[in-house]
Amino acid sequence: MKGVSLRWRLIAGGMLAILAALAVSWLAMTWLFERHIVRRETAELTRVGQAVVAGLRLGPDGTPSVEARLADPRLMKAAGGLYWQVTAPAGSQRSVSLWDQALAASKVDGDDWHARLADGPFDDRVLLVERMVRPDKHGPPVLVQAASDAKALSEARGAFGRDLALFLAGLWVVLSAAAALQVTLGLSPLARVREDLSRLRKSPAARMSDDHPREIAPLAQAINALAEAREGDVARARRRAGDLAHSLKTPLAALSAQSRRAREAGAAEAADGLDAAIAAVAAALEAELARARAAAARESAFSATTAPLRVAERLVAVLERTADGERLMFDVEIPENLEVPASQDAVTEMLGALIENAARFARRQVRISGEAGLLVVEDDGPGMDEGRAEAALARGARLDEAGPGHGLGLAIVRDLAEASGATLRMDRSALGGLRASIAWPQASPL
Repeated sequence: MKGVSLRWRLIAGGMLAILAALAVSWLAMTWLFERHIVRRETAELTRVGQAVVAGLRLGPDGTPSVEARLADPRLMKAAGGLYWQVTAPAGSQRSVSLWDQALAASKVDGDDWHARLADGPFDDRVLLVERMVRPDKHGPPVLVQAASDAKALSEARGAFGRDLALFLAGLWVVLSAAAALQVTLGLSPLARVREDLSRLRKSPAARMSDDHPREIAPLAQAINALAEAREGDVARARRRAGDLAHSLKTPLAALSAQSRRAREAGAAEAADGLDAAIAAVAAALEAELARARAAAARESAFSATTAPLRVAERLVAVLERTADGERLMFDVEIPENLEVPASQDAVTEMLGALIENAARFARRQVRISGEAGLLVVEDDGPGMDEGRAEAALARGARLDEAGPGHGLGLAIVRDLAEASGATLRMDRSALGGLRASIAWPQASPL
């Protein structure tokens, strides 16, 4: 059941368990009700049989006669549903309700009334009670029987079963709602766990709160321990990379001095090769330091919101003094009250790389715009083919292979955007050049 909500699995399981319990309850209660009405009807038939026995007499020839007066109108109507019969060796007598039918005689032992279901008159099933009695101490035994239609019992049981089923269906709805509420309340602490994990993902310095229920507390402690270990490992790795980059600067400076001496000594070809190697290593070191700065910005990407207007204006003010920027017109169209869910360092890193890239390729104009959850940088340069968008975002890829640099800027922008929950897209601008947009989830792309 991968991907199925745990809440719905628990609710569905509870609903099925309640349904099964109520179904068993329905069967048990219907059976108990049937037993109750059978016992009650048996007691009623026993009273009828006792009244028959009280009025039972045997004639001189051994034929039975019943002088009892039974007031139940069913006994006076053919197929009335209530019957009695007295059977002796010399003959039998039965109620008017039996008309031309008879109750099946059987051999009964003992002095108690016996109840059973049997085939009755008029092709009906009956509940029958019977007993052997001796009206005359020295006379023959006489079988006394009283019966009633079992159909009435079945109808009563069916009506009770239907009413009970409707009641239990309503009870199932109520209990299912209660189970759903219980599951929701029981899982509510997981929402706080989700919030803590989201905060931990946004900021490695964050930790799980310590007010979780007893069952969740060990998990929160384990996650905190893992986060601390991860933060320590990342900090040590970043520190080692930065230390390595800085420690290599001195040897590179020494190599540059050797290159100059070699060039002065007339070994220009060797000096050129040495300078190229030194430039490549220096560029790699600068890229590593840029990664370290980006990682630091990424750690705080979610820690605050930032007004991008001031960041963009500050970056434009710097770029307007560069060789690429002094020939361009920069349009900043960001609302003053706009804020984006990322730290100022992250926004500065992302907008700085995108605006610098746009200034490098633009002919006359660079436009920086924004709206709720969206920042866009456009230029009127040559643009980019759609098929190169993903390749341009790869680490080390470049839009212009002839220009300087090692192609890490756009990849770092994408990393920072993803770290803050945004996506970086590159496509054709309405100005004719490249359009780079950073969109957070709540924003709809323009």
